[in-house]
Amino acid sequence: MVYSMANKEIILEPSTIETIDLAVHDLIDDVFNLHTTTNDGFKKVPVLWISPERSYHVKEKSIRDSVGKLKLPLITVERSGFEKDPTFKGGYQATDWDDKNGPRGYKRNPRNISRRISQKSSRKFASAQSGKYNGQENYPIENKKVVYEDVYLPIPIWVKVKYTVVLRTEYQQQMNDLMTPFVTRPGQINALLSRWNGHKYETFIEGSMATSNNLSNLGEEERKFETKIELKVLGYLLGDGINEDAPKIVVRESIVEVKLVRERVIVGDTKPWESDDDSFRGF
Repeated sequence: MVYSMANKEIILEPSTIETIDLAVHDLIDDVFNLHTTTNDGFKKVPVLWISPERSYHVKEKSIRDSVGKLKLPLITVERSGFEKDPTFKGGYQATDWDDKNGPRGYKRNPRNISRRISQKSSRKFASAQSGKYNGQENYPIENKKVVYEDVYLPIPIWVKVKYTVVLRTEYQQQMNDLMTPFVTRPGQINALLSRWNGHKYETFIEGSMATSNNLSNLGEEERKFETKIELKVLGYLLGDGINEDAPKIVVRESIVEVKLVRERVIVGDTKPWESDDDSFRGF
């Protein structure tokens, strides 16, 4: 088989579950960038990612006071659900049942998304054919050896990931300041984009916001307001994380000629370019 030129591979940044988590945290922490008025002035509200490693948060002095209580206001983010829902998907969803390695054996790159004529490689074949039959490399001819450049991409696996964002404040006015951007910034459709490491995920804000407080309790505990905001993210996974090499964009040029080499000396074939039609064996 004759290939027109060497193949090319472009490494993609993998999209993993952790990538989606970081995108949502960045959306709340940096994109929304919420501020409110506190006893120390107008300040940015810290965003805390809730994880099973609670021992780390207990030792974090910047978010706790001298007796170990959380300093309010505070925003926490937690992943509350993960589901592979076939009805909640992006623009493309398919499975190649017959060939998991894709065409021509390209592992995990089964989907062709683009094809165009490779002018440079096709010109080489045309020049060689023109020089062989016309004696001029650039003489106009009908070139039947057209090289196509194909681009293959791995198929994304769509997942539905849910997150719970909890706003915690001491005063009603602080809660009003933090809640308002979640209503106004997504617009009327309650949808926006979260981004991380070159990947973009559609993020939907659920309409209802559950609020609670302890104002009716006349005990000595500190006054607090809480609002829970549910996020639903249309995420996708590329690659198997640490269990696989990074996903790749694969650029391949099409095969334009197939040659089967024949050993003429062994089988006793004649010389088609000799006028006497002599054989290779010499008898």
